[in-house]
Amino acid sequence: MKAKATLKQIAKELNVSVSTVSKALNDSPEISEQTKVRIKEYAKLKNYKPNVIGLNLKNRKTKTIGVIIPNILNSFFAKVFSGIEKVADERGYNVLMCISNESLEKEAHTLEMLSNGTIDGFVLSISEEAQKLHDYSHFKDIINDGTPIVMFDRTTDEVECDKVIVDDFDSGHNATQHLIDLGCKNIALISSVDNLSVGKLRAEGYLKALKDNNIEVNENIIIRTESESEHDLSEKVNELYSNNLVDGVFALDENDSVVALKVGVKKGYKIPKDLKIIGFADGILASRRLSPSLTTVSQHGIEIGEVAVKLLIDRLESKEEHRPYETLIIKTKLKERESTK
Repeated sequence: MKAKATLKQIAKELNVSVSTVSKALNDSPEISEQTKVRIKEYAKLKNYKPNVIGLNLKNRKTKTIGVIIPNILNSFFAKVFSGIEKVADERGYNVLMCISNESLEKEAHTLEMLSNGTIDGFVLSISEEAQKLHDYSHFKDIINDGTPIVMFDRTTDEVECDKVIVDDFDSGHNATQHLIDLGCKNIALISSVDNLSVGKLRAEGYLKALKDNNIEVNENIIIRTESESEHDLSEKVNELYSNNLVDGVFALDENDSVVALKVGVKKGYKIPKDLKIIGFADGILASRRLSPSLTTVSQHGIEIGEVAVKLLIDRLESKEEHRPYETLIIKTKLKERESTK
């Protein structure tokens, strides 16, 4: 007896998406007659039989949402998750959270494992490794299979789906401009998130603000690295501060912000008199535990989570077959504290 082909095998052989094969076999008007005939003939030849259990799984709503976050230790992601959970609960959905730990393999495995009928859709932020390698095929496969994804914070133009983003370029520009307005002339950039879409955009905003104010870019006071330990970053920042050239700092991530402030204090800088610092953090850690308290760009994590999960649930419950994708931008806010005033 011939082995039965699967939708995935047929799609691979004919070089089309799983979604196209499924639609063709179900006589969808979206697929051309020529493609339908080709796919149906091939399916017949390969002894394809629809998986009734699989179809039932697809058609059954689990009322569960999968959330994949890259790093649980980052308070921003913790805040986003609390926003997701609040709205999901109000709308009658359960939430299953997984952590990719910045790993492409773990991210792809989690998507595949949960999209077998366990969940109805995903809310996620892309892992650092996926952004570094520009590998987004695992997201496209899941969407083609009919499971919707909403991306937040770290997103990519290469995947068509709903997105919720922060105005990273504008916030980078505004933070740097604020330091310039306070009289800073030598503003260092500290970024250990140079792999990430958000890090690149914030750095571009910084460079644009320098250009707008006719300040020459000084590569000697710019630290742009991939994620590294607090110890390694501290050594680089210590070296940066040793030349006494810096009077302002824009730090692009929560960890960068903490290191920038701690090393500055240790080096004996009077903050904000000698050195003014603006960091990227979601508030609690920076404002309450650091001394002096840190001026931050607040990303409104809870609101991002609420908006992202609303987008997903609205799509899941919509009767529209071809609902257009949306990209929503959440405005950041500069919260001024002791490190600049």
